[in-house]
Amino acid sequence: MESSFEHRSPAISSGSDLVAPDCRGMNFFLADEAFRGLLDLYMEPALRDHLRPHLTRLGELAGTALDDLARIADRHPPILHPRDRFGRDEDWIEYHPAYREMERIAFGEFGLHAMIHRAGVLGWPRPMPPIAKYAFQYLFVQAEFGLMCPVSVTDTSIYVLSRYGSEELKQKLLPRMLSQDVERMWKGTQFMTEKAGGSDVGALETVARNEGGQWRLYGDKWFCSHADADVALLLARPEGAAAGTRGLGLFAMPRRMEDGTRNRYRIVRLKDKLGTKSMASGEIKLEGAFAWVVGDVRNGLKQMLDQVNLSRLSHGVRAAAMMRRCLNESLCVARSRIAFGKRIIEMPLVRRQLMKIMLPTEQALSMYAYVADLMERAARGDATSRTLLRLLTPVYKFRACRDNIGVATGAMEMRGGNGYIEDWVNARLVRDAQVGLLWEGTSNINALDAISRAVGKSHAHGALRDSLRRKLDESNALPERYARRLSDALERACALAWEVASSSENDRFARLATGALYNAASAVLMAWEGARLGAGRRLLLSRMVLEHRLAASDPMRLPDDRWEPAASALLLGEGPVRLEDAIALLEA
Repeated sequence: MESSFEHRSPAISSGSDLVAPDCRGMNFFLADEAFRGLLDLYMEPALRDHLRPHLTRLGELAGTALDDLARIADRHPPILHPRDRFGRDEDWIEYHPAYREMERIAFGEFGLHAMIHRAGVLGWPRPMPPIAKYAFQYLFVQAEFGLMCPVSVTDTSIYVLSRYGSEELKQKLLPRMLSQDVERMWKGTQFMTEKAGGSDVGALETVARNEGGQWRLYGDKWFCSHADADVALLLARPEGAAAGTRGLGLFAMPRRMEDGTRNRYRIVRLKDKLGTKSMASGEIKLEGAFAWVVGDVRNGLKQMLDQVNLSRLSHGVRAAAMMRRCLNESLCVARSRIAFGKRIIEMPLVRRQLMKIMLPTEQALSMYAYVADLMERAARGDATSRTLLRLLTPVYKFRACRDNIGVATGAMEMRGGNGYIEDWVNARLVRDAQVGLLWEGTSNINALDAISRAVGKSHAHGALRDSLRRKLDESNALPERYARRLSDALERACALAWEVASSSENDRFARLATGALYNAASAVLMAWEGARLGAGRRLLLSRMVLEHRLAASDPMRLPDDRWEPAASALLLGEGPVRLEDAIALLEA
């Protein structure tokens, strides 16, 4: 297939002709063979065929118009106007037209917020499965990360309201939130963090008072992304309720009342953030704001955790998307840049650095497809899939978002000094990558959730081990000795997780155990994918995980990696990798 990024003229007339190009013009769907292969493996053929032209279009937009809009919106962040020209407290946020056009693409054209909740989005007669939703997120985020927060929290708010809201509340909110008319629809968000408590949710101080049969909220919310959403889900403690997390209720707070007047809360200021500059995050002061209670007022945190966990999964997919953009940019540079008389991709250290970018990118892609498939199975009532999601949600969020930091930095370095300049996408990728460590729980919080709770209390590591063993049993194309290596790595990772979970004294190793589960799982998944699809690349990547992310190494000794230069050459090449060639290297 012809390369989809811009070609420079071979004629060199000045130093400018030697500056490596970027991915401008690339179709991120057509260029991603691994992604398309996983959709073939996991997605219902009729849906896959129906969505192919839409994915192709979004892939093209992400490499052209959407990428341009994202760059402009990043340079023209939202502006808070506390009052109107008459001095009235009509706090409103002004967005650049580029941001509004991205909203039209995401909400209006593609219905990213609604596609798993109702029929009719993109002409499909049923709600779509999670793997479809995350496929579109994956392509969109390769151009624009910031707007995916409003898209995701609208999507997850719809889920929570659908599951826990009263019939009256659902009738009032869901038709507006599910609309694709960007002029009329209601977008959602969640406000949780306060000065007194971020991860320590039980320390929240916002109070809910029942005044004349209506709930009114008082307090401050400290970090509110999508600050001017039409409806916000938030936690508050009803007067007289118990302390800690057990006393928190979940409420839906509209931006405006039915008569059009502003609800009684103010956007005090916008945050001057390191990244995600296109999207407005602010501080909210609640001054008796009207809100509807959602579900059982005594189970607010439990209900909101559904939204938190869905957001964590979205963050994993977003990290996978950003790493893919980093990989595409890095390969574009390495295949085009001439230094010391040759393309830099021919240089051993460059090839090694490219593999450090490629490997976590491909791991995160495999985990996206597996987790999305589990979500669909869990929604159909499969208890084992629910258990696996309980574990893999924090595992995926933890490792993929952490990997994104190193990948973004490595891609910036691959471009050299230009990567540090805001003219190129790399600087924005580095800035935006950081937030994945913070939103929906830090690395420590996610690791403890995975090991102390999902493993320690739910014994979810056993379900993971059994599920992945079955995949190995299905992978007849794998050499027997290599399959045993994978099985052993999986067993050891699960044993480590259980050992850490078995004693609170081992909490300091929770991150180590979480990373081991992620790496072992992704190694098995890529081997299974390669065997099922006849894709030699997935098999070689599987071994790369074993050798570089799960095997012990001596920093004072050169590794015995005679197989690796040949494997790297195949992985960095532009052609397909034959299954038999990959299998030969698995046994080398």
